[in-house]
Amino acid sequence: MFNPSKEQVRAFFTDAWRKRREGGVLTPLETMAADLIERHPEYHAELQDPDAAERDYPVEAGRTNPFLHLSMHLAIQEQLSIDHPPGIRNAWNALLRGRDEHEAAHIIMEALGEVVWEAQRLGKPLDNEHYIDLIRRHATHDR
Repeated sequence: MFNPSKEQVRAFFTDAWRKRREGGVLTPLETMAADLIERHPEYHAELQDPDAAERDYPVEAGRTNPFLHLSMHLAIQEQLSIDHPPGIRNAWNALLRGRDEHEAAHIIMEALGEVVWEAQRLGKPLDNEHYIDLIRRHATHDR
């Protein structure tokens, strides 16, 4: 999936979850997605709801968008697998010294959300150094 539409992303996650539940054959990426979904039981009913793919998840409603959340998890896994931006794998390993993988991924997700928001607000490219710095700060200050 190289720049998929919102509909394609949502179909990908709901299909991966359906295949997992039905014992179907999954691609490696679908397996990663289904594993992430298993770690988020709060999204199971949502991903089984046929109307969820059409639903909006405004921040004001106080509900997390499960598709965005899971997409960010996948993006972080990809970043870690190729160590891009450079240094993210070392920052990840530092986080793991005091946390489990899921908690560490959520810390990275917060940092990613912050730098994406800043880049959009300022109309600038994503600041990779700031991103890694935010992660490292959590690794050294949150224990």
